[in-house]
Amino acid sequence: MNFRKAILIFAGTVCVGLGILGMFLPLMPTTVFLLLAAYCYSKSSEKFHNWLLTNRLCGKYIANYKSGRGISVRQKVSTIAVLWASICVSIWLLAVSFWPTLLLTAVAIGVTMHLLWIKTHRPETAEISVSTESITNDV
Repeated sequence: MNFRKAILIFAGTVCVGLGILGMFLPLMPTTVFLLLAAYCYSKSSEKFHNWLLTNRLCGKYIANYKSGRGISVRQKVSTIAVLWASICVSIWLLAVSFWPTLLLTAVAIGVTMHLLWIKTHRPETAEISVSTESITNDV
């Protein structure tokens, strides 16, 4: 294994770790780190890349996002709910100062807007259209 591949595998693994931390820590991004890990693995290790894309916890989300299908309504709603809950708890704990509260609120608004602008993936719609195409092709 050459040095470049080793560095990319290491970087991808660190990004996976940071992405997992982001699932539990407010203001720590998850998607960005997992997409970066997918990129690093795609350039260095097919084995790790396949593992990440087939992982039962986050594989389908990364695959849908990378392919341009977007994220589901359920994911958007749950992500926004957890985001605002963690922001509110953080604001409550840091209520001593105006500027951190303003910064946290601005970040939450920005992330919410970004999530709402991402294409919405509707898996049931995709399955119906595939079924319809196969029926019309069979006839």
